[in-house]
Amino acid sequence: MKKYSVSRISLMAWSISLVILSTTAFNSCYSQTQTAEPKALPVKPAVLSDSVLLDLVQQQTIRYFTDGAEPTSGMARERFHTDNDYPDNDKNVVTSGGSGFGVMALLVAIDRKFIPRQEGLQRLQKIVHFLETADRFHGAWPHWWNGETGKVKPFGEKDNGADLVETSYMLQGLLCARQYFKDGNAEEQALAKQIDQLWKDVEFDWFRKGGKNVLYWHWSPQYAWQMNFPVHGYNECLIMYVLAASSPTHSIPAEVYHEGWAENGKMRSPHTALGYPLQLRYQGNPPNGAPLFWSQYSYLGLDPNGLKDRYTDYWEENTNQTLINYTWCVNNPLQYRGYGKDNWGLTASYSVKFYAAHAPDKENDKGVISPTAALSSFPYTPKESMAAMKHWYYDMNDKLWGPYGFYDGFSETEKWFPLKYLAIDQGPIPVMIENYRTGLLWKLFMSCPEVKQGLKKLGFKSPAL
Repeated sequence: MKKYSVSRISLMAWSISLVILSTTAFNSCYSQTQTAEPKALPVKPAVLSDSVLLDLVQQQTIRYFTDGAEPTSGMARERFHTDNDYPDNDKNVVTSGGSGFGVMALLVAIDRKFIPRQEGLQRLQKIVHFLETADRFHGAWPHWWNGETGKVKPFGEKDNGADLVETSYMLQGLLCARQYFKDGNAEEQALAKQIDQLWKDVEFDWFRKGGKNVLYWHWSPQYAWQMNFPVHGYNECLIMYVLAASSPTHSIPAEVYHEGWAENGKMRSPHTALGYPLQLRYQGNPPNGAPLFWSQYSYLGLDPNGLKDRYTDYWEENTNQTLINYTWCVNNPLQYRGYGKDNWGLTASYSVKFYAAHAPDKENDKGVISPTAALSSFPYTPKESMAAMKHWYYDMNDKLWGPYGFYDGFSETEKWFPLKYLAIDQGPIPVMIENYRTGLLWKLFMSCPEVKQGLKKLGFKSPAL
């Protein structure tokens, strides 16, 4: 594990000075026949103010994208296992979507002075250079690369080319970085121009598969469209359609959104789950809403406050989806150990059996709580998210807290506490906490003139417009 530089721990050192770093009690009991072994009591973190705790969680999590970054590319590793238990020894595999979230996390680090501005700039320059030179397909990036070579690493047998959804997550972050640096010094403005060209290179219109009124997720130079995944809503992919409509060079017409994504209005399907109204038909028709990443990934930059179109009010939709998830865990109909008001959050993450899209229903609730679910919901449920964060940090610190913040998932029922992280889960945590605190990434993304134009084209309303 890399040692932390002084510049990265200036605030951390102060915070940790408030924490009890070592408390060991020795209880020795002697008799003529046996001696008890000394027992170490668990270390109990000192109580911090809410603001300092938020700083601590943000800064520690951002280290995934600084200290934990793949060194050649600067990109985020797909996963990082502190126990070195890696599948296929893939420590050099980097991810486009998770790195896009990491770009936004780096902006948080710069803005909060967790790292010097110049260091953040250099990290982003390395990432952008990699994106310019690594494998691309009609301007779009694959899901995975080898970070040392820039060559695509197939996500599946035929998924060895462009991934337009993951590309959109990367672009969401890059556009925030462009806006952050566009009026800076010459070096910063040069980075903004490089990002602008990467954005213009993505051929969104190509992914209509010959002019159809829907966008396709994948394209491969060997297998063309054989993955055959037209993207219909509602799911985590809204940002892809917003960016496609906003592209200054390869834009799509509004009917691709309304006929493809919204399926000529079929996406709208008002219903109630656990007492909360939802307006959209969620893909797969889950009974109680979807895993919480659906209310997070597209909204790291796209501001849901007051965001509306003919189908729903996205702030209300996301808030209610989060409250459904919270209520399910509080009610705990499957009687999993530990679930409650301060221990909740179901989303896609590592699971007891490798990986699962955990959701609030009997089929998809596996008894696994994923900290990213509640922590990345801070804008929607600040009180409930804060309660969970405090419980995990103060009461379960020895099981859940590691070098890059809270680990990816755990199950008290199964007594399962793996020492593992995933980029796509760590990234939203500091970003959405920052959006809750200052709205930084929302302001940056919504300041893009192309995004404003694209949203208007699709019929959206927003205070930012």
